[in-house]
Amino acid sequence: MRILVVNPNSTRHMTETIGAAARRVASPGTEIIAVNPADGPPAIQGFYDEAMCVPGLLDIIRRTAGFDGVVIACFDDTGLDAARCLTDRPVIGIGEAAYHMASMLSNKFSVVTTLARSVPALEHNLIRYGLAARCARVRASDVPVLELERPGSQARARIGNEVARAITEDKAEAIVLGCAGMADFAASLSAEHGLPVIDGVVSAIAMCEAMIRLDLRTSRLGGYTPPDAAAPGVARIATT
Repeated sequence: MRILVVNPNSTRHMTETIGAAARRVASPGTEIIAVNPADGPPAIQGFYDEAMCVPGLLDIIRRTAGFDGVVIACFDDTGLDAARCLTDRPVIGIGEAAYHMASMLSNKFSVVTTLARSVPALEHNLIRYGLAARCARVRASDVPVLELERPGSQARARIGNEVARAITEDKAEAIVLGCAGMADFAASLSAEHGLPVIDGVVSAIAMCEAMIRLDLRTSRLGGYTPPDAAAPGVARIATT
């Protein structure tokens, strides 16, 4: 099977990190195609960046052929609903995948994300997914997204401190890492703090593979009805 992993921001090194994390968990025989738009914000930190990334994300999905599923590798689940309108293949957002995984491993989880301005978007998604009651708190570590990429930065230490506070103050039983760029931290933070620390990239890959094996497709009824191919400037993805 072939899974298209789209990092909606334009930072290639982050895409390479995401692709490597996806390949580590993918089953033998699963091909991971990790890509990002050539243009657009270098990081997604809030509502404005999210909106600016959507055209590039959709263009990649529209122009790429031969994939069996799509993973959107932005924790805000940028453009998720629009992407599901473009293809009947499974489209998984790493935020939604991680939340569901956490809800099946714990009674209550906390999210540790990057900047404070990213918190409202994640809280809105938790409400939309019906999982707000399972989330104790969405915490900002005040680590900019691109700081995660800088060698020698204090990003991991600051995220680890926020994990410790979530355990003590929120009584969290699991932690969801709220950025695709945190993928490499999950295993070590889990071992250090003694609870499940969940990365959305690997969660989404596992879920996407399962849906592909079960031959499940995105519904073409209601909200995910494909866009009208006759509309100017709109191309519909083939469903076969």
